Amino acid sequence: MESLAPVAYLTLAIAVIGGYLLGSIPFGLIATRLGGAGDIRKIGSGNIGATNVLRSGRKDLAAITLLGDGGKGAVAVGLAHLLSHGNPLVVALAGGAAFAGHIFPVWLKFNGGKGVATFYGVLLAAAWPVGLLAAATWLAMAALFRISSLAALTAAALAAPFALATDRPYPILGLCLFMAVLIYIRHKDNIVRLLKGEEPRIGKKKTAEEPPPQA
Repeated sequence: MESLAPVAYLTLAIAVIGGYLLGSIPFGLIATRLGGAGDIRKIGSGNIGATNVLRSGRKDLAAITLLGDGGKGAVAVGLAHLLSHGNPLVVALAGGAAFAGHIFPVWLKFNGGKGVATFYGVLLAAAWPVGLLAAATWLAMAALFRISSLAALTAAALAAPFALATDRPYPILGLCLFMAVLIYIRHKDNIVRLLKGEEPRIGKKKTAEEPPPQA
């Protein structure tokens, strides 16, 4: 048994470090630069996610960003699943690392996106029933209130209860809680605007765009 310990530790290290590096890939920045839309950090809110890429007027680049940000989370989880033969702890740690990598990417001085697309990619790969329920929650809230951030915050808050309801392993429950906390932290400005009734609705532009954060 002791001889297996180094292999287990190596597998865990590869899953976590690999997950973080995958999550750190800034698809929004890459897509806008290669697509001729400039530096996404100088557009709209300065966020590197798909929502802000859409503000560049390029729906194709926003779609690429959405798929890339979600896909990197799913790939990180999938690789961890293969390496560990489906060990829930390794899968959860790799997914959490990919999610943290998106929010705190080493390539961008740890100033990344808000994590919603990566959240769904990780969930769908790690626990697809939870991912589908969270996605359905987003769609329902978006249809009812037409506010993207409110839909994302509601889905994040319900991910852990969905994990419990579908009898997911405890590491997956911990993963849901970890991602939900970071999503709420990254959406603090959105929460303030929601409380003030100033959060823009889907399809409507902000009346006064916030300046991009300094790099």
